[in-house]
Amino acid sequence: MEYRYIGKTGLRVSSICMGTMTFGSTTNEKEAFKILDASYDRGINFYDTAELYPVTPRKETVGITEEIVGKWLKTKSRDSVIMATKIAGAASGWFVPPIRHGLTAIDSFHIKKAIEGSLKRLQTEYIDLYQMHWPDTIVPIEESLKAFDELVKEGKVRYIGTSNDSAYGLTKANEISKYKNIARFESIQNNFSLLNPRFHDELANVCRHENISLLPYSPMAGGVLSGKYNNDFFPDDVRFAIYLKEKNKRVQAMAHRFVNSKTLEATSKYLELAKEYGVSPVTLAVSYSKHFDFVASTIIGARVFEQLEDSFKAFDFRISDELLKKIEHIQKEILYPMG
Repeated sequence: MEYRYIGKTGLRVSSICMGTMTFGSTTNEKEAFKILDASYDRGINFYDTAELYPVTPRKETVGITEEIVGKWLKTKSRDSVIMATKIAGAASGWFVPPIRHGLTAIDSFHIKKAIEGSLKRLQTEYIDLYQMHWPDTIVPIEESLKAFDELVKEGKVRYIGTSNDSAYGLTKANEISKYKNIARFESIQNNFSLLNPRFHDELANVCRHENISLLPYSPMAGGVLSGKYNNDFFPDDVRFAIYLKEKNKRVQAMAHRFVNSKTLEATSKYLELAKEYGVSPVTLAVSYSKHFDFVASTIIGARVFEQLEDSFKAFDFRISDELLKKIEHIQKEILYPMG
């Protein structure tokens, strides 16, 4: 097992992190335990969840994922697990979370409310990595960072991170933390995959210079890179088939971002590339997302236990210089298929 450090922290994590966002929706508790146990037995010590999970977020299901993970966490030695969770982002942006009456903000009040809820559901005294699910466009980041810093000083949180952030947002937050001498974002959890390499454009530069780690999510591009959407027919219960039936326009837009003519064309080329190298397209995709020096741990997911094997094979498969050039050729040929 390969372990890497997150940012400048003492968090030494497996190069693959087990994501949990389906636990309590498309994955029941029994299956979730199978997935978590298999990951733990394989040497994975890093697990990611959020107060908002499971997806698709609904008022009646918010918090169920943390509850499931919390029950499982009690079956393990707490010191053997590095637990990450997230506070829901502000309701002032593209999405209003169905939590705290849709009035969420990354201010001191909501940060304190959120951490108490997560600690209770996860049945733990502390969170190893506490992340902002997405930025607040209204509350000054200095206020947010001061509130996060208080949690660190209280021992409820070891380190903090951000998610779905920009190069500007990450840099500004980092500089404020320096000048105020308070806890800084040690990680950034953003979408990064063969179909969405935008992190290379500028954020990778910030991470390298400031020693902040990327924790890529959706290395499979929501399952698109498995090739299942390239068939003439795909199951009704797969993620984006469900999303396309949603009345919510934001959810529909997300489905079209992941499943469109460009993503399917690029995926067909990656399927051929995986075949050429004798690996599953899942193995290729996960290996790519954890290949780079600015990445600490890639977050994978699984609805069922059987989906884990090909992701686990990415521990041993390496992206050679030759293979990387072929990947980059496809990325230049089909620019930014996810927009």
